[in-house]
Amino acid sequence: MNLATLLDDHPDDHTAVVSGGDRISYSRLRREIAATRGALTSLGLVQGDRVAILCGTNSRFVRAWLAAIGCGFVAVPLNPQSPAAELQREIEVVGARAVIVGPAGVHNLSDIDRSAVPSLEFLLTPTRQSFEGSIDFDELVAASESTPIVERSDTDLAALLFTSGTAGHPKAAMLTHGNLSANLRQVQSAPVSSTRPDDVTVCVVPLFHVLGLNSILNLALYVGATIVLVERFDPLSMLELVADERASILIGPPTMWAALSQVEDAPPEALATVRLSVSGAAPIPDRVVRDAHENLGIDIVEGYGLTEASPSVTLAAGTGAPIGSIGRPIPGVEMRLIDPAGGDVYIGDPGEIIVRGANVFPGYWQDPEATARALDSDGWLHTGDMAVVDDDGFLFIVDRAKDLIIVSGFNVYPAEVERVLVTHPAVAEAAVVGIPHPHTGEAVKAYVVPRSGRSIEEDDLVDWCATELARYKCPSKIDEVDELPRGLGGKILRRQLD
Repeated sequence: MNLATLLDDHPDDHTAVVSGGDRISYSRLRREIAATRGALTSLGLVQGDRVAILCGTNSRFVRAWLAAIGCGFVAVPLNPQSPAAELQREIEVVGARAVIVGPAGVHNLSDIDRSAVPSLEFLLTPTRQSFEGSIDFDELVAASESTPIVERSDTDLAALLFTSGTAGHPKAAMLTHGNLSANLRQVQSAPVSSTRPDDVTVCVVPLFHVLGLNSILNLALYVGATIVLVERFDPLSMLELVADERASILIGPPTMWAALSQVEDAPPEALATVRLSVSGAAPIPDRVVRDAHENLGIDIVEGYGLTEASPSVTLAAGTGAPIGSIGRPIPGVEMRLIDPAGGDVYIGDPGEIIVRGANVFPGYWQDPEATARALDSDGWLHTGDMAVVDDDGFLFIVDRAKDLIIVSGFNVYPAEVERVLVTHPAVAEAAVVGIPHPHTGEAVKAYVVPRSGRSIEEDDLVDWCATELARYKCPSKIDEVDELPRGLGGKILRRQLD
């Protein structure tokens, strides 16, 4: 089954998407996606070609995503706020032939070096936002005939999503049509957490993130619900929007919930219509859960997942899980907690989470070594996340075995930031760690050793990183040190840094 067929059977006049004040019915959305498929196929793209999507959380992304996979292409959602250097690397890694660009991504994409990305043939930009070498995609869509959805199998790739994996540069996780659709069915098979056709889901999570893409957007369209897309988050405006749209499902990272729970003079009935409040993408502090209950009258439930699992693995909704628990595995997902030798741990002892199911990805794009580290011969995905289970079967995340930093739900791998830092002429060595942050969960902190005779200006170094990395990956704090702690083998011991 092609995942793009997920909205085919819903009533024509029911609202599918609300975006920027525009209310789009299922019949209109199907027509617009079909025309977008026609525009893409008119370029001569063929099944299996990679098509990058550089759009905000809006209807343009929805049309681009469903049209690309409907044509049999492999969609590659990217962060429109990433600097040109990072976009260039990601487009080059996947060998994308085309990029569909929204207004938010035009400026950064226009700065990439096309000669360094020989695969890239088509830059598809919005009307009145074109630049040299680009194609007016809106005009092309308007002139195109509708094209039907092509057949795809469960094992065919639907998307490549960048994730930080276990080492080095971010890698592109391969997600198949079968992976993504299986996770939708798995989530829906848990009655309390399932989405209904009469639901209204508000999405503020970026759609290039797997939580926004599959757990919110695809899930809402899969069941025939309405999804309200929000491009810019403002706590008070969000509360007003939820009330105006009579939203029933609200899913977001801990940062969203922390901001909403601290709105001064928030009306107690602001979230009265919300029946399911879910926090994902990063661990949520117990304090935020309690604040939301006291100030907004809602009970936030936590979930756990990762890009490589499409992403949902556990959910606390309807389980009676205590605060701080990620619940239990959702139906259709197998989970074990193992010790370093690969044996199952005892109740109450920490172990690495490993996961198996139809939602688990087949590997990283053109990276067999990283794939072998993540997937074992029995199909178990080794997450690198540590958890304990209590006597009632409830899971609690206790640590991460890998060095990932999670900033507002987005993964940051220290080695990537360190490589950029040491390219600065004043920096000899660098080490990066995550530190607690009241709004983003974690923030990036760097320790740098200056070159002999050179001085380091913190603001200058942050600006240096911003030319190569997305803003959430840039250090918010930089300490100058004489040396970095190292082990016997010379490896930097990040855990010894504050």
